[in-house]
This record gives sequence, structure tokens and C-alpha cells, in this order.
Amino acid sequence: KRLVRAAIEYAIANDRDSVTLVHKGNIMKFTEGAFKDWGYQLAREEFGGELIDGGPWLKVKNPNTGKEIVIKDVIADAFLQQILLRPAEYDVIACMNLNGDYISDALAAQVGGIGIAPGANIGDECALFEATHGTAPKYAGQDKVNPGSIILSAEMMLRHMGWTEAADLIVKGMEGAINAKTV
Repeated sequence: KRLVRAAIEYAIANDRDSVTLVHKGNIMKFTEGAFKDWGYQLAREEFGGELIDGGPWLKVKNPNTGKEIVIKDVIADAFLQQILLRPAEYDVIACMNLNGDYISDALAAQVGGIGIAPGANIGDECALFEATHGTAPKYAGQDKVNPGSIILSAEMMLRHMGWTEAADLIVKGMEGAINAKTV
């Protein structure tokens, strides 16, 4: 429930269009199926979620903008295809750990691999930001590793801390480096 709560709160704070619960509840009924059910329950109880066309999808009103946020779910294997073919249909994703690993690595491959993908573990009390690929010590001093992952992890950390101007400058710098083909 904490994960889904955080995803909905993120969608509200960042004026996003939807939160998708990605799961394998058709097979893993007592774990991932429960994750989906608890997610919908939480959206109804804590955010006033209302059924869309009889459900199970819900709509939640963003208290900051009045805009509706759709809370929906999709089976993980279908999601992996859909996110590649129709990425505009998805915004905020909430899923359990194993599916999150598959999804994040597959999507990182679409933009250059895990060398460019930032990583974060964000909790209620603290947050940790790191390169998705770890430290990669075997490449030290060889000028082979793209520093984008750790740089963008720092950007996420600054944005999490509310330092949006500094975070925006990092994004601008990364865009410049990529456009200049120096990374």
C-alpha cells in the first residue's frame, strides 16, 4: 500500500495523467493479485477514487489542479509489449520488485542501456540515489563507461530535495553532451 500511495502522491504533486499498477495477478493471485487489489482499495479509501465504467479502473481528482488521474492496472507481460509500442498510454508505474527490475532494464535499453538510467530507492524517511549499474570497478580508468547513470541519479536526488533549478541544469548539461555526441 505504501508503494501505491507514494505513486499516487507523486502523480498528484507532478500533475501526471495516470498511475498503472503492473502485476502478474492472473498467476500470482495471493501476492501480485493482492498488490493490485490493495492498490485499488487504497485509491478508493485514501484518495476518493471513483469507478470508471463499472471498474476496476478508477479516477482520482488531483486536489491541486482539479484534473483527473486514472488509476489502472495491466498484466506485466502485456505491459512490456505495450510500453514499447504505445508508451504515451503510461505515465506513473507502480509494481513489485521483480517486475520493476524487468521493466526498468527493458526501458533503459530503449534509451541507451543501464549506463544512462538513473536509480533511486525512495522511502518515507530517506532516499538513496545510485547508478543503476553499480560502481562498475572493472572499467575504472578505461574511459569506457557512460557517466550518465550517476549524473542523472544526482539530478533525481536534487529534484527530490526540491532543488529543481540545479536539477534542470543537470538535464540541460546532459542534453548538450548527448547532442554533441560526447557521451
